[in-house]
Amino acid sequence: MSSALTDLCRYPIVQAPMAGGASCPQLVAAVSDAGGLGFLAAGYKTADGMYQEVKQVRGLTGRPFGVNLFMPQANTVDAAAVEVYRHQLAGEAAWYETPLGDPDSGSDDGYEAKLAILLDDPVPVVSFTFGCPTRDVIASFAKAGTFTVVTVTTPEEAQAAQRAGADAVCVQGIEAGGHQGTHRDDPAADGSGIGLLSLIGLVREAVQLPIIATGGLMRGGQVAGALAAGAVAAQLGTAFMVCPESGANALHKQAMTNPLFVRTELTRAFTGRPARGLVNRFMREHGRYAPAAYPQVHHLTSPLRKAATKAGDPQGMALWAGQGHKMARDLPAGRLVEVLVAELDSARAALALGRS
Repeated sequence: MSSALTDLCRYPIVQAPMAGGASCPQLVAAVSDAGGLGFLAAGYKTADGMYQEVKQVRGLTGRPFGVNLFMPQANTVDAAAVEVYRHQLAGEAAWYETPLGDPDSGSDDGYEAKLAILLDDPVPVVSFTFGCPTRDVIASFAKAGTFTVVTVTTPEEAQAAQRAGADAVCVQGIEAGGHQGTHRDDPAADGSGIGLLSLIGLVREAVQLPIIATGGLMRGGQVAGALAAGAVAAQLGTAFMVCPESGANALHKQAMTNPLFVRTELTRAFTGRPARGLVNRFMREHGRYAPAAYPQVHHLTSPLRKAATKAGDPQGMALWAGQGHKMARDLPAGRLVEVLVAELDSARAALALGRS
């Protein structure tokens, strides 16, 4: 690992920030205590809600951890398309006996307020998703002693992060669960994402920054492959979602290995932005009609997803999952870090033996 990342965690294992509750303080602290790097997800939280979770993590561990921020979204959404989708969801609202949400509930996710808090009371690492912050923002974090990471899905996005002064990039392959962290949401590019190993190689040739690899990684052997391809660390989300410390809903955890859910797809059905999840009824019925409208569609469907969860109905929930979800292991987070490191060491030893 690069020296800066070595100072942050003993092992090249990063727990992905999963917005929506999975990346709770207990999970973050457990991963960091085990020698990995835990990450809070500030997305969909208020600035104060984020700060309260930061304080909780500090009370649980003295080890470094990170906070992930969503970049504000440009207001270029077709309001008429959102209204059409609202009408298409009327049956869901009736079924779950809940009104649809207000699509105009805001598109900046409290970004400026969260920046102010994290600059006033710095954390060791801040990462960004859905875009790249300005040079001034990254310079401010550098001055505060915070290591910055920008999520990228193409070599061009990685070059933008390097120009802005980021310390590292999180290279996200199309295998990843949850939202694709593209800097620009282009419907014409749907389904054209790059696989992780190819993307690592492309980004490594495009920029000089350290690479954190993410996307479908569930075993230490896969981590070894990502490191051999040029990454300095691996970020895992789905693998940690099923841990007992995770704040994910029990139905979501169970769905990871439930044979009823056989595959994942990228969909706009729940949020208006491409995100990978287990294929369920809601995705099948509405995915083809959902407009490119994030976060408007997210706000619109939020009450439906909450009602489905309350009703114990995984067919109406956003079951975010990476392509390797069937390999999920119900282990305590600290133990999972230990197992991943042991698998990584074994894979490296086997590779070294093969070379000798």
